[in-house]
Amino acid sequence: MPRHEFQPGRLLAGLVLTTAGLLYLLDAAGEVDTPWFLVVPMAMGGLALASLVGMVTYAVRRDRRDRPDDDAVRRDRIRESRDQ
Repeated sequence: MPRHEFQPGRLLAGLVLTTAGLLYLLDAAGEVDTPWFLVVPMAMGGLALASLVGMVTYAVRRDRRDRPDDDAVRRDRIRESRDQ
């Protein structure tokens, strides 16, 4: 399986929706009395938080990608000092 980058926003969204599904499953089985007005805001809030985490992750990765490579900058400085 090829490696892929870690995406915390998708992980959080999956955990929140899995939790909401488990709450509805427990409610259907009669184990817990879960009102809909508890699960729906939890799912919407979790999805909003997951989108925020995804945007922050994207911004951090974009910033790191746009920065020059530290090793390349160091090599250029060494070459410039040797040329003088």
